[in-house]
Amino acid sequence: MKRMKYMMTLLCAAQVCLAGWANAAPLSITLPPETAVLKPSALPGYPLAQQKCSICHSADYINFQPPGMTLAQWTAEAGKMQHVYGAPISDQDVSTIGVYLAVTYGSAQTSDADVQAALNPSAGPPPAAPAAKVDAMALLQSNGCLACHSIDQKVVGPAYHAVAAKYAGDPQALVKVASSIQHGGTGKWGNIPMPPFAQISPDNLQTLATFILQQ
Repeated sequence: MKRMKYMMTLLCAAQVCLAGWANAAPLSITLPPETAVLKPSALPGYPLAQQKCSICHSADYINFQPPGMTLAQWTAEAGKMQHVYGAPISDQDVSTIGVYLAVTYGSAQTSDADVQAALNPSAGPPPAAPAAKVDAMALLQSNGCLACHSIDQKVVGPAYHAVAAKYAGDPQALVKVASSIQHGGTGKWGNIPMPPFAQISPDNLQTLATFILQQ
C-alpha cells in the first residue's frame, strides 16, 4: 500500500510539472549579430562570393577550412555547393569564386598559370547576343532570393508584401528598393544582414524592384 501511495505521489508530481511546462511561455532565443566577413579582394570572385555564398552560410564556414588549399580544391568546394547543396551559381561562378577563395584563403597566387587561365578563359564561346528581358521570378530563383524571402510570409528577411507596404506612396520607392538589392545592408528589417547583389545588371535590378513593389 505504501509503495502504491508513493507511485501515485510521483505520478501527480510529474503531471504538475508537465502542466507547468505546457503553460510556460515559448522560449525565445536571440542569436548574436553576424560579424564574420569575407576578406576583401580586387578579384571578381569577391563581390560574387559576397552575393552568393552568404545566402546559405556565414563567412566563418570559409575561415574554418584547412589552410593552404589549392585552386583545384577550392573550386571543388564551390562546385559542391552548386551540385550537392543546390546553390544558385553557374559553372562560371564556380570557377570565379574558386579563384578568389584559392588566392585569398589558400595557396594559389594571382600569377599562377592555372589562376590566370581561370581569370582569362581564352577558349570560351563568343559573347552571346543580348537576351530578352528576364522574368522577375526567374531572377529571384537564380539569385537565391527566395531562400530568405517569400511573397507573403516573413522567412529570414521580410515578405515582399511588407516591403511594398513600407514604400507605398514613396516616389523614390523604385530607386530605394533597387539600391537595397544592389548594396545590401542591415537595420531596416532587423539585425540579420542582407548580402549585396552587385553583379545584377541595372535592368534586372529594375525588374526585381518593380516586381517587389507590385506585391
